[in-house]
Amino acid sequence: MDTPKRTRSAAPSDADYRARLEAAKRESTLQLLFKAARLLDERALERATRESGRPRLRRSHTSLLPHVDLDGTRITDLAERLGVSKQAASQLVDDLEGLGILARAPDPDDARARRVVFTALGRQGLLEGLELLRDMERELSNAIGDESMRELRKSLIGILGVVSPEPPAATELEGP
Repeated sequence: MDTPKRTRSAAPSDADYRARLEAAKRESTLQLLFKAARLLDERALERATRESGRPRLRRSHTSLLPHVDLDGTRITDLAERLGVSKQAASQLVDDLEGLGILARAPDPDDARARRVVFTALGRQGLLEGLELLRDMERELSNAIGDESMRELRKSLIGILGVVSPEPPAATELEGP
């Protein structure tokens, strides 16, 4: 008895796939947003290293920093916020501890637990990083115009209002 032959649609050629992929990317506004965010992040990290003379932080390091509360955060909470294992979060904290940016401190709510906190150097680095971002924003504003920057900010606040579990803080809405 002959086995029926299965017909499969031919896989698109690499050239066809590449063309479809590039067209889909060009049509995606969010792809542009992600690409701009990645490139700005890389530029900011490079510039921060050059201007501060400190060791270069990796993107994985900077992705952790916004999740550390000023009163400290447990490793398990950091791992959950980042969507990584406790071990991966712990490795990032170890790296940042080695750079003097973070430290582990006793948890005032649980004597057996520890919280990850910013060191004095880490707190200063946050302020310096935000100043660097303000400088980069001024440069972008000079390049694309003040009105475009205001509209971009307004649009991003609107997007955050849709995708964030928490509404933007009043200070985020004020702007420069």
